[in-house]
Amino acid sequence: MAKTKTTFFCQNCGAQFPKWVGKCSSCNEWNTIVEEVIQKEDSKSWKGPNKEKKNTKAVKLGEITAVNEERIGTCNNELNRVLGGGLVKGSVVLLGGEPGIGKSTLLLQIALRMKNKVLYVSGEESMTQIKLRADRLENSNENCLILTETKTQQIFTIAQETVPEVIVIDSIQTLHTDYIEASPGSISQIRETTSELIKYAKETDTPVILIGHITKEGNIAGPKILEHMVDVVLQFEGDRNHTYRILRAQKNRFGSTAELGIYEMQHTGLREVDNPSEILISEKDADLTGTAISATLEGMRPLMIEVQSLVSTAVYGTPQRSCTGYNIKRLNMLLAVLEKRAGFKLGAKDVFLNIAGGLRVEDPAIDLAVVSAVLSSNNEISIPQDICFAAEVGLAGEIRAISRVEQRIQEAEKLGFKKIIVSKFSKIAKKNYNIEILKVSKIEEVASLLFLD
Repeated sequence: MAKTKTTFFCQNCGAQFPKWVGKCSSCNEWNTIVEEVIQKEDSKSWKGPNKEKKNTKAVKLGEITAVNEERIGTCNNELNRVLGGGLVKGSVVLLGGEPGIGKSTLLLQIALRMKNKVLYVSGEESMTQIKLRADRLENSNENCLILTETKTQQIFTIAQETVPEVIVIDSIQTLHTDYIEASPGSISQIRETTSELIKYAKETDTPVILIGHITKEGNIAGPKILEHMVDVVLQFEGDRNHTYRILRAQKNRFGSTAELGIYEMQHTGLREVDNPSEILISEKDADLTGTAISATLEGMRPLMIEVQSLVSTAVYGTPQRSCTGYNIKRLNMLLAVLEKRAGFKLGAKDVFLNIAGGLRVEDPAIDLAVVSAVLSSNNEISIPQDICFAAEVGLAGEIRAISRVEQRIQEAEKLGFKKIIVSKFSKIAKKNYNIEILKVSKIEEVASLLFLD
């Protein structure tokens, strides 16, 4: 029998140490080094079909034949968009998100809708619990097989018998292998079970989707190397107090990481949102101050979002700055530009900003909408509902051009807006739009257009 070997791992970053230390030299975190027992056997964890060994050699780039990756459709347009067109055969996808956000619901819903044979492996729920959720989703699929197991060797045995086309693991933190003597969820177990699943996926061309827990900081639990090992890392975001969920790609070896998927949580599961602009703009009977509509982009998808602002006199002496769905540092910069360049006295006032719908936006093209919403609330003058904005604001108070402005104009035109305010320096091809394009170069021009007419 092999000797028992103990190794010390950092629970935060996964760095390995020969002895215990108080501070991790890799991530500089204190008291994260934990001793784990490791025992490797000589036998391999996964034995695929016997294949003849190929003689590897270096090949010129021009001699390599390009092959289109064959993808498996998930019967979910939002997930297909984020993945880049579907699941690539032999790929490993890691899906992370907060507890209760809807990760298991999303993947079970997809497993019940796919035409391919899916093996849904759960280490957290019983078959009865999964059946109750499936009944609530009002979907059934004879090609969806349910397995409640946590040992990887048993999972591979069932997979060899059933030959699924897609495998879903819920979750990677609950799995364990016989070749590592450590508790499930530990650094060594997560690393070893993931490597076994990756080897299985590559040798059998079977896509594997893993659900991962997250830490209190919002990062995927386990060693950081876990995200480097897999092919795709998806993040499922959203506030449980809101009905909308956002699916983003943090890493994608087979597509873009700029795409975005939007879902609405309902009692029957997650509904795909085909036109997010309509849900991100609230319906108002009367003109309200402090609201402005901006044309933004998430990947290739144009969105019309509503920026809400509230400016009031600071009653506690120190002005408050608060943001929901927007970068607080960016807001402070824009407020400084308004006071220094445009002469608006906002230094002694509280400013609160919110992106409606629970969406978080990093696009600098919404700067002009943020500035307009703040000025609207400060002056108590509403902005007409048929006006939207798409421009960046610089430190000198200038209105800067943004990328793909024509795509934003087309989205605003499609939703019935009458005017859009953009930068004077935006390059727009000559085309007859049914929307009036107003070009400005300074913040003062925007203020005069909105509040002095």
